[in-house]
Amino acid sequence: MNTSEKFVITISREIGSGGHTVGRILSEKLGVRYSDKDLIRGLEKEFNLTRSGIEKLKGEKKNWLSDFLTHYAPVPNAKELLGADSKYTVEFRPDITTADVYEAECEILKGIADEGSCVIAGRSGFFVLKDHPNKVDIFITASRENRIARVMKKQGLDLSQAQVLIDGIDKARDNYVSRFTDRSRYDSRNYDLVINADGHTEKEIADIILTYLGL
Repeated sequence: MNTSEKFVITISREIGSGGHTVGRILSEKLGVRYSDKDLIRGLEKEFNLTRSGIEKLKGEKKNWLSDFLTHYAPVPNAKELLGADSKYTVEFRPDITTADVYEAECEILKGIADEGSCVIAGRSGFFVLKDHPNKVDIFITASRENRIARVMKKQGLDLSQAQVLIDGIDKARDNYVSRFTDRSRYDSRNYDLVINADGHTEKEIADIILTYLGL
């Protein structure tokens, strides 16, 4: 990957591996925009995406996206893009199917990548942006034991609650990726670099990625 030109880094990760934080740290070090689920949800909410709205989105020029990102996700991202208290929270929308959301996310991710260099966490970015000419795809994993411990600490859950949460999210992500990409997210052939987070801090993992990139 040539960092002197517009580039994209996608980070797929298991819950509890620290991958979300790694992506944020990496974007800060590189001075580029960070896209995560909160930004995607913010866009979905801001533009009131319905089936017809998605079709309109696909036909629009990307000026709306540039304005939104400039206001809500300046470069570089100093902290979190959209905090937990952000008003941009998506309610349950029975009029939008999972396929509708995936289609909208594809358009949004492609628009973000067109805007400039960025780090994208999750959202099947490795597949959606498979044709991007200057991209590195990364997968961050960790042992189940360490994932459970991290989730318990981060979210204040007991052992049983953490196990249920991890199992539920793993299943949902597996189904999502398999359905829309016809691939397993655990297939190492999807990625340029796979990192086991066990024994490493998020900052150390970010540094490993930078070393891989030759930076």
